[in-house]
Formats: sequence, C-alpha cells, structure tokens
Amino acid sequence: MIREHDEHEHTFPSEGGELQPDARISCPYCGADVEIFLDTGGDIVQHYVEDCEVCCRPWQVTVRWDAAGLAHVEARTEEE
Repeated sequence: MIREHDEHEHTFPSEGGELQPDARISCPYCGADVEIFLDTGGDIVQHYVEDCEVCCRPWQVTVRWDAAGLAHVEARTEEE
C-alpha cells in the first residue's frame, strides 16, 4: 500500500529531473494492483480520495514528492 501543504513555492525536482506521472499501488481493501495518475502540478504533499477501479471502495491517498521528483504514495482505508 505504501509505494502539509508547503506554503513556500516548490522548486522540485532539483537538478532538472522529471516528476513521476503515475504510480502502482495495492488497494487497501481488495489488494488489487492498480495504476493511479498523479497530479504533477499540485503541492509537494497532497491528500485526496480516490476509488479503487476494481472494488470501487474509497481510499485516502497521500502523495509526497521528494527532491528528485519521485512520488511516495500511500493508500489507506477510511477506517485507518
């Protein structure tokens, strides 16, 4: 499953790297391996709800971008 809004203007990725546009994660409900598309124009830390394309249950998604442009994505159940 694990594959704050920064008020300062973000300058990531450093060194001219590119942002990762998508990620593969496991649904925290049904375990399906699902590809999600990431908002590369958003904040360094993002929180949103996304539904599993297999079981349709809602995930609480957190995306944290590192300085190299890699996304660290976590999907949790509503209960977690």
